[in-house]
Amino acid sequence: MGRTLFDKIWNAHCVGLREDGRELLYIDRHIVHDLHAPHAFKELGRQEREVRRKDLTLVVQDHTVSTRGDAASVSENMSASQEACRQHKVSFIDHRSPQHGISHIISVEQGWALPGKTLACPDSHASTVGALGCLAFGCGTTELVHILATQTMALSKPQQMRIHLTGQLQSGVNAKDVALHLIRTVGITAGRGYAVEYAGPVIRDMDLEGRMTLCNMTIEWGGRTCLIAPDAKTVAWYQNQGSDMSAQTLTFVSEQSGQLYSDADAKFDAELIVDCASVQPQITWGTDPSQTIGIDEVIPLTNGASADQLARQTQALEYMGLQAGQSLKGLAVQRVFIGSCTNARLSDLREAARVVQHRRVAKNVVGLVVPGSTQIKVQAEAEGLDQIFMQAGFQWHSSGCSMCAGANGEVGEFGERCVATSNRNFENRQGRGVRTHLASPATAAACAIAGYIVDAADLISS
Repeated sequence: MGRTLFDKIWNAHCVGLREDGRELLYIDRHIVHDLHAPHAFKELGRQEREVRRKDLTLVVQDHTVSTRGDAASVSENMSASQEACRQHKVSFIDHRSPQHGISHIISVEQGWALPGKTLACPDSHASTVGALGCLAFGCGTTELVHILATQTMALSKPQQMRIHLTGQLQSGVNAKDVALHLIRTVGITAGRGYAVEYAGPVIRDMDLEGRMTLCNMTIEWGGRTCLIAPDAKTVAWYQNQGSDMSAQTLTFVSEQSGQLYSDADAKFDAELIVDCASVQPQITWGTDPSQTIGIDEVIPLTNGASADQLARQTQALEYMGLQAGQSLKGLAVQRVFIGSCTNARLSDLREAARVVQHRRVAKNVVGLVVPGSTQIKVQAEAEGLDQIFMQAGFQWHSSGCSMCAGANGEVGEFGERCVATSNRNFENRQGRGVRTHLASPATAAACAIAGYIVDAADLISS
């Protein structure tokens, strides 16, 4: 019987079996961010253990970094992370470095995440790099200490699911819309216990940065990790990074892209086909990513809902200040955030800039654009995207997580309605009482210009 892509990478990295039945997976690269690094290194010291592979461990400041450009603003976590790296002699990227950025973005930019390799990061969106065929796992603090000390991760091998995304996307529909459509289709628990492989014509036609957006949101429907087989688009993306990628890395990526795929007779524990041909731009109405509608649809009625569904929907509508059967179009917004590890890449900024160009942010809206890395910021500024945004009235910030989780204090005001390109719309995530609607960069940009929720296509054609 043939092997899946997941099996091939897993088996090549499995180095032992524990008495509790979990397997020990060797981790090729380990990226730690400032939200968890201080606690993990402190516990490592308490246990009198050393970092097993300092050369394979990288710490970056991203979650608690102020993106406003205030160099004097250094959080306690940032300072503690830097001191821990000094003590343990581990590579460290601070917020002033030209390599700085969100962990899931810079891991690809700098060639740390590679096809066929394994990667661990203490963040649930580690699955982002599955887009290039890198098997990545998020980890908690206890797991983080174990990885630091042993360079292995103890895991029960998950079941495997393949998602076939079929059809041809309509104009104006992108990876974020596909991700939200998928989550509303399968629900927020469908992926529990599974490693997911994405396949099908939609994936084939999607560029690498779009694939990263899709893989980033796998955790939002329960998946632990995900993969997409690397192909010519994967190789081209690395090649387009220019001098930032070594010749050795480019050769490795090229070789792996022809070898890493699921065999034709490989068996999956579950397979699902999702037709994306009729998908329109998506936007969330509730407080989890499955509570999503097309931009022209209305919030679903509760008819036929289970007791649990009814309770969740009632609570979400109450928090969001909405009603079943209501359209979101025309609903006033006060804040728009374009950024996060989901949608802060160069292609995302270009997409938003095309909507924004020669227009102005509505007077009632605070618009914020935060590139995902310093490299992306430099590239965007070289193309003049920063000028497009600032001339329109957006704030243009330095790289970091910013409003995605608000761990750095960058949050909205109580009661504000915010359209965001991030991955989670949970209650109070972007500030106490802030009502978050997830959408694509184009939709978010259009809402900032209009001052209310609008389809980008309608704004452009008006």
